[in-house]
Amino acid sequence: MIPVQLAVKVLRADRRTRTATLLTAVGVAVATGLVLLLLSLPYATQARAERAVWQEQYGNRDDGTPTLSISTSTDFFDGRRIDRVDVAALAGGVALPAGVPKVPAPGEVLVSPELFQAMNRLPAAQLADRFPGKVVGTLGEDALRYPDQLVALVGHSPDTMPSTANQRDGFVPRSEARVDPLLTLLAGVGVVVLLVPSLVLVASSARLIAARREQRLAALRLAGATPGQVVAITAAETGIAAVAGALIGWVASPLLWSLARLVPWDGGTWLAGDFRVPIGLTVFVLVAVPALVLLAAVFGLRRVVRNPVGAVVQHTPKPLRWWRLLSLPATAVFFFFAIEKGHDVNLVLLGLALMIASAVVVGPYVTAVIGGFFVSRWRTPSALLAGRRLRNDPRGAYRASAGVVLAVFTGSMALTLMPSFDAMTGGGGSYRDSVLSVDTSGDRSVAIAEQANATLARYNLPARAVSMPEVTLKSVNGSSYQGVVVSCADAVKVFRVQATCDGPGIYSTHHLELGGFRVSGAYDAPGVPFAPGTDVKPVAQTDDDGYLPLLIDPAVVPAGITSEYSRVAVDTTPADREMVRTAMVGAAGGESVFSRELYLGDQRNQLGDLRRVTVIGVTVAAILAGCSAAIATAGSVMDRRRTFGALMAAGTPTRVLARALRMEAALPALVATIGSGVLGMIAGLGLFSIIRESRDASAVISPWLVAPVVLGFAVAVLAASVCTPALNRVRAEPLADE
Repeated sequence: MIPVQLAVKVLRADRRTRTATLLTAVGVAVATGLVLLLLSLPYATQARAERAVWQEQYGNRDDGTPTLSISTSTDFFDGRRIDRVDVAALAGGVALPAGVPKVPAPGEVLVSPELFQAMNRLPAAQLADRFPGKVVGTLGEDALRYPDQLVALVGHSPDTMPSTANQRDGFVPRSEARVDPLLTLLAGVGVVVLLVPSLVLVASSARLIAARREQRLAALRLAGATPGQVVAITAAETGIAAVAGALIGWVASPLLWSLARLVPWDGGTWLAGDFRVPIGLTVFVLVAVPALVLLAAVFGLRRVVRNPVGAVVQHTPKPLRWWRLLSLPATAVFFFFAIEKGHDVNLVLLGLALMIASAVVVGPYVTAVIGGFFVSRWRTPSALLAGRRLRNDPRGAYRASAGVVLAVFTGSMALTLMPSFDAMTGGGGSYRDSVLSVDTSGDRSVAIAEQANATLARYNLPARAVSMPEVTLKSVNGSSYQGVVVSCADAVKVFRVQATCDGPGIYSTHHLELGGFRVSGAYDAPGVPFAPGTDVKPVAQTDDDGYLPLLIDPAVVPAGITSEYSRVAVDTTPADREMVRTAMVGAAGGESVFSRELYLGDQRNQLGDLRRVTVIGVTVAAILAGCSAAIATAGSVMDRRRTFGALMAAGTPTRVLARALRMEAALPALVATIGSGVLGMIAGLGLFSIIRESRDASAVISPWLVAPVVLGFAVAVLAASVCTPALNRVRAEPLADE
C-alpha cells in the first residue's frame, strides 16, 4: 500500500488525526496568506510610485529637445497635503502618463476628484483661488498615488513658470519609480516575526496526535517497515494538510489584500491592483512553506527511525545542556554586527531571525531548570506533577509558551521603537507656528508680497505679508553669518524671538563686532561695510526649535545691496489661516508655501503609519500565540492520555491535574516572557539605530515595555484553561482505548 493511501485511511478512521490535520492546514494557510501579504507590500509601494512618478519635478533632461517645463510644490489644506504640479509645454508633443487627459494650457487646471469635490464644497477664498485659471477636467485614478490624493496640475506659459522649474523631454518615465524603503523593511521584519508564530501554530496542531502517530510508526518499524517507508508515510500525512493549507492561503490572499487596501500608508489607502506578488515568488512560497512543515515533521521522526522500541515505551529523553544559553549572546552579537556592516537589510533580517531562533533554543533549557527547582523545593501534588513534566520533557512543556514568547518579543521590539520615533518628531523651523512663508528669488519677493497683500485686502483680512531679503555677513577672518532684512516689529511677529524694539540696528542672539564684517546680497559677492556706529542689539529666541538668522533693520543696510534670495512671511490666526494660505499660494505662483503643518505632516503621517502597522502586527502575533498555546496545551493532554487516565483511575481529582497543567504553562511562560521582552528591547534598539535620522537621536525606554510581558503571561495562562475540558474528555473515555 502506497503512503498516500495509508494516510487517507488513517484520516478516515481516526477522528483525532482528522482534527489535527484540519488545524495544521489552517496554520499553514495562515502562514502562507501572511507571507504573500507581506511580500506584496514592496510591490504595492512600487505600483503607487509608478502612478505618481509624473508628479516629480526632477527626471531625465538629456533624452532629446526639452518639451516640457515642470515645477512641483506642496500645499496643505484641512490637515491634508496637496501636491501641485505646474507645467508649460515648450515644443512638440508631450507623451501623457496614464490618467492625465491632456497637458493643460495656460489658465487651465486639472485636479484629482477628491480635490475637485473640496473646491466645489468650500468658498473660493479657502481653496479654489489657490489655482489660477479654470478647471477643465479631472485626473484619472491611474495618475494618483492613492485614491483620495489631492493633486492639481496647473497650466502655464513658459515665461510664467516658477524660477525653480526644470526642463526635460516629457514626463518622468515609469522605470524611475522606487519602492518605499521603510515599508519594505517593515515587511521583512513582519515575515520574520509573524511567520515563526504561524509555524509554531502548525507545530502545535501537529502535536495533537504526536504520541499516537509516533507509536503507530514505531509499530510499523518493528513490523519491518524501512526508515524510508516511515518517512514517506509521515510526509504523506503531513503533506496532505500542508499542501491543502498552502493552497487555501493562496486562494485567501486576495481577501487579505482587499483588507490591506483599507489600511492607510503615507497619506492614503491603496488601489485594488496595487497588491500583487510575481508568479515566480508565489510559486516559491507555495513550495517553501509546505516544505518547511514537511521538514519539521520528518525531522521529528529521529527517535522512531533510530530506536522504535524506545519510542513505544517512551523513555525519558536525555537532559539538555547548558551550552544552549550561548546562542543568545552569539546571535545578539551577529545582529549588531549586521547593523554596523553598512545596514544591509537582508543581513539585519537574518540576524533578527537568528535572535528569534535562539529563544527557541534557550527556552527548553530554562524550562528544564524551572522544573528541577520545583521538584526539589515544592511538595504540593500539582507543583510536583508540573515540575516533573517540565524537567522530564522540557521541549514539550516549552512548546505551549513558544508562540507567546515570540508575540512578547514582537511587542517589546515595537514598544521600544515607537516612543523613540515619537521623541524624534517635532520642530518647526525659525518661524512661529502660526506663520506661512515662501522662499523665493530676490527679484520676486516684493511682487509676491504685494499680490498677497492685495488679495488679503480683498478678503477683508488684517494680516499682511512682509518681504525679507536675505544677506550674508562675512568677516576678514573668514567667518560668515546669514541675515534677513526686516524691521524689528515685523521680526517679532514672524520669528520665534523676543526683543525690545528701540530703533534701527542689527538684532542678534550673540555678541557681534561689526568692525570686521561686510554685507552682501549673495555669498560670493563682494561685500560693503556697515556705516560706523551701527548698533548690535540683543534678541532672545523663545525656544531652540530652529536656527535664527541675524535680523537687520532696512535702515542700516548699505545702499546698493541686491539680494539673490528672499523670503516672504505672514502671520495668521486660526480663524483666517486657510484664507491667508490661499492668498499666499496664489501669489507664489507655484512656489511652495511652508508652514508648521507641512513641516510636521510627513513626521505625523509616518508615525501614525508605524503605530497602525505595529498594532496590527502585535495583534496578529498575539492571536497566533494564544491559539498555538491553547492547541499545545490540549496536545499535551492528548499526549499523556494514558498517564492522566491512570492518575484519574487511582483517584487523583481532575482539579489537581488541571492546576498542574496550568502551572506547566504559567511557570515557563513567566520566565520566558521576561527574557523575550528584554531580547525584543535589544532588537528594537538595534533597528532604531538603522531608522533614526540622526546619530544625535537617542532611544527612549518606556515603562510600557512591561505591558507585553504581562499580557503574554496572561495569554499563556488563559490559553492553558483549555486543559480542563481536555481532561474531562479523557475521564469520559475508557482507559482501555489507549
